[in-house]
Amino acid sequence: MTSLIRRLPWIVLILGSLTLGLAPFLPQPHLFEKVHMLINGELSRGIDFFDLFLHGLFPFLLILKAVLSLTHSKTKQFANKK
Repeated sequence: MTSLIRRLPWIVLILGSLTLGLAPFLPQPHLFEKVHMLINGELSRGIDFFDLFLHGLFPFLLILKAVLSLTHSKTKQFANKK
C-alpha cells in the first residue's frame, strides 16, 4: 500500500487537493463544512459522508505521501550513518 502511495505523482495530489479538496471556493469549501459538521455531530446523511470522502481524499493522500516521504528519508539518512 505504501509503495502505491509513493508512486502517486506529487502534482496530481497537489492539484487535486487545491481543486477538489477546496471546491466550491465560496462561500466555504465543502471539506471545511463537512469537517465542522462531523465535529458537531451533524454529519448524518449518506451524501454528507460521501461528500466528506470525496473532498477529503486528495488532501488525505497528500498528507500521507508527505509523511511517508519524510519518514522514508529520515530512515534512509539514519541507515547511511551506520
